[in-house]
Amino acid sequence: MKIEILFPEVCNLFGDLGNIRYLEKVLPQAEFCSTPLCGDVRFVREKVDLVYLGAMTEQTQERVIQKLMPLRDDISKEIDGGTVFLFTGNALEIFGDYIENEDGSRIDGLGLYRLHAKRDRQNRHNSAFLGEFDGNAVMGIKTQFSISYTPDDSTGLFKVVKGVGLNRDASTEGIRVHNFFGTYLLGPLLVQNPPFMRYLLRLIGAENTPLAFEKEADEAYAVRLEEYRDEAFVAEKAPESNKLPIPKLPIRFKH
Repeated sequence: MKIEILFPEVCNLFGDLGNIRYLEKVLPQAEFCSTPLCGDVRFVREKVDLVYLGAMTEQTQERVIQKLMPLRDDISKEIDGGTVFLFTGNALEIFGDYIENEDGSRIDGLGLYRLHAKRDRQNRHNSAFLGEFDGNAVMGIKTQFSISYTPDDSTGLFKVVKGVGLNRDASTEGIRVHNFFGTYLLGPLLVQNPPFMRYLLRLIGAENTPLAFEKEADEAYAVRLEEYRDEAFVAEKAPESNKLPIPKLPIRFKH
């Protein structure tokens, strides 16, 4: 089994490589390949079971787009063929149609799904999120300078339960196309969400693999879910303006 981590030296803005550290614990027999921005992307020329890309700065987004644009057709074939991708943070914007700057200028994405993002670097959006995927809860944290829009929710990844989806009017968060999973949720996404982790393991042929620290992960997930479901955990509706919504979501962690 082979897992490729794209550009980890510049795409680890919020410590998202913690997801890879956890995968290394779960799959110690797997081959983990780190591809630097100056290196050759592996998944378009050899079999890779999972491709991971984490959050990055806006300037790095443009460099990554330039790097991957010549491989657009090859990447499209990999997505259509069922290769598993996990993109976290603003990495999902790279495969969309375009990213719009504050002055209205646009940066073309790879156009592999219908999504465009709008940047607003004067107003950072921070919130907690509770959603649903495959009959299970998904929880995480969002912190971003951009919000995204799609024509409809047909490519949505997580159904919104509490918090903000791709934008304040969306009923879903993230993007799913075949086995491509893109989400703005940051940090230890796989550690915090054992059911989602198990789902990804099934996709890459490791469905019978136990999780690392499985008992502790499941217990922490149950406690966290109780907190997220608490009535006090309510997202305030943002005012109608061009500013990004910043829901006030008190979270009280138990010890």
